[in-house]
Amino acid sequence: MNFDNMCEQIMIDFTSRQVPKAEIAHQLDCMEQVSRRNALLPEAPLFYCQTFGCQQNEADTERIAGMLCEMGYTRTQDAALANVIVVNTCAVREHAEKRVFGIMGQYTHIKDTRSDVIICMCGCMVQQEHITEKIKKSYPRVDIVFGTHMLWRFPELLLRRLSGSKRIFDISGDPKGEIAEGLPVQRDEGCHAWLSIMYGCNNFCTYCIVPYVRGRERSRQPEDIEAELRQLVADGYKDITLLGQNVNSYGKDLGIGIDFADLLTRLDAVPGEYRLRFMTSHPKDASEKLFAAMANGTHISHQLHLPFQSGSNAILKRMNRGYTKEAYLTLLEQARQYMPDVVLSSDIIVGFPGETEEDFQETLDVVRRGQYDLLYTFLYSKRSGTPAATMPDSTPSEEKKDRFNRLLKTQESINQQRQDAYQDRELNILIDGLSNSKDGVYTHCGRTDGGLLVLCRGEDLQIGDFVDVEIEKTSLRTLYGRVTRKGYHG
Repeated sequence: MNFDNMCEQIMIDFTSRQVPKAEIAHQLDCMEQVSRRNALLPEAPLFYCQTFGCQQNEADTERIAGMLCEMGYTRTQDAALANVIVVNTCAVREHAEKRVFGIMGQYTHIKDTRSDVIICMCGCMVQQEHITEKIKKSYPRVDIVFGTHMLWRFPELLLRRLSGSKRIFDISGDPKGEIAEGLPVQRDEGCHAWLSIMYGCNNFCTYCIVPYVRGRERSRQPEDIEAELRQLVADGYKDITLLGQNVNSYGKDLGIGIDFADLLTRLDAVPGEYRLRFMTSHPKDASEKLFAAMANGTHISHQLHLPFQSGSNAILKRMNRGYTKEAYLTLLEQARQYMPDVVLSSDIIVGFPGETEEDFQETLDVVRRGQYDLLYTFLYSKRSGTPAATMPDSTPSEEKKDRFNRLLKTQESINQQRQDAYQDRELNILIDGLSNSKDGVYTHCGRTDGGLLVLCRGEDLQIGDFVDVEIEKTSLRTLYGRVTRKGYHG
């Protein structure tokens, strides 16, 4: 096959993963039918959404909310008042699953007094067949269960249930995943917005359930992403996060010669006063080209979340991470060469099966050398259906907890030093809310370009303002400052 035919095949493969326009039109028609039903009611029915898990789940909930609003529902913050309750679930950690089942018990009791309430469960957790079977048997008052591949068909499923269908369980769909464009989105008011650029994951880290429940990597077309960004900026959003399970592999499936660094540069050209962030990055696909694009951008924040998970090459190999400790540290050096002010964060798993004390010491070495501003640390959580779940693990839980506590202590010392270094410096922040500061002095809160939390004081401050703040004091997690002037620094 010559190059042109190869590219054509790649594009055919990608197009086949787009939900056909006729199918989207059918969902829009289902929304219209439900809307007509609701218009006959004496007052607008209410819906309530609860989201567990990552930012991608939050973005999915925004689409569910958008569809419900289009169908004539109004959002409520009280589940007891809702006519439709939607719980968007997470499968990454066992704790999240336990919380979901706990809350479902509470929601199903609402039907004791209001039998017409429709209870829905969706997301990564219910994409697993054994979870769906558990819901069928143990939660008979749940009306609709739909997996990640069926989210775009939610209007159709809801219409069927409203029309008298029995309980609906649908975790079908293309296991590779699809992309559905043209569905409504209902975002929260404020400064922040999520913007999905791709879905799914091809990495198959041995501890992670995501590739099994989210499908293969599939990238949105760059023009669709740019159009959505332009609309977000026009709507007044000023802190916009590009989302993907592994944003650094964006474009590999498109066959049009564009990668994530190219996409960032294209989006950065959209005019306006806003910041662009992204998550999550995978070290095996991060590149010097990416760091250069970040450094040269006008709107791109100097914030990099680059999970390393373990500092031990042996453990990284067992995790199937695709890089070494040495390669990872080289990436950090490159990032800081291009952006000396970059704010770094990472993820670490403690107690992965087979981890020894020597392996853990390698992790501590990366923490000390990385000098992170923030770490997200987790004790290993076994996920059924992943390769790591069957790996031998003889390390006592108490020893794992001891390592975890030593890790926290090490990072707290580094964190305080890095926070203290901001004393008396002037930083540009976006005010995004009111402060809950007990002293009443620092009335507003905001985020720096690097995503650091700042409580600030000043006159005539408004949410959505970009302001310069002189840092007056610091703590382990928070900076405190006095506003010196207003203005956006692009």
